[in-house]
Amino acid sequence: MAETMTNVMEEAAAVAEAQMADQASAQEEVQAAEQKDQSSEAKWYVVHTYSGYENKVKANIEKTIENRNLGERILEVRVPMQDVVELKDGARRTVSKKMFPGYVLINMVMDDDTWYVVRNTRGVTGFVGPGSKPVPLTEAEMKPLGIHVENVSVDFGEGDTIAVVAGVWKDTIGVVQRMDFGKQCATINVEMFGRETPVEISFAEITRMR
Repeated sequence: MAETMTNVMEEAAAVAEAQMADQASAQEEVQAAEQKDQSSEAKWYVVHTYSGYENKVKANIEKTIENRNLGERILEVRVPMQDVVELKDGARRTVSKKMFPGYVLINMVMDDDTWYVVRNTRGVTGFVGPGSKPVPLTEAEMKPLGIHVENVSVDFGEGDTIAVVAGVWKDTIGVVQRMDFGKQCATINVEMFGRETPVEISFAEITRMR
């Protein structure tokens, strides 16, 4: 009898340990998913370049984006410009000049691939940040640069049926497959050439079906 009770207790302990392990594993998966979602958000970063190479760097990165299909992770490359009034020979003229010579702004999802692509672009000397570690710009830092971040509040999510109310896909009805809050758009499947194809629709062009 004592031996039987011992076996039962050992089995119960093993089951409880397995359940705890499963719960811990599930929690780790949730945390990993949350971290992945956070890391998949595009942010604005500043890259330092050789003087006079700003436009060349911009063009080279944009070409790499196209060649390597990185359009979903490197969204925009910008050389901030400003209009300046110059006086020459008594005449006033407005010319466009770089706001920050030697710097390029990039809206990107930071990961190993995108970091490597940008950092190894000819003319780039590094990301701006402590120890060359990329640090995204804050909203306060972006405003003087003419970069505006609008967080659109939506009442739909993955799995919801939505209707497109504007744009190329107006009057299309579909189910949301993916939400991208960094790009402020949702992915739905539409029928093209006899098969379903995923397309991205701006949050502003979508309404939830009631």
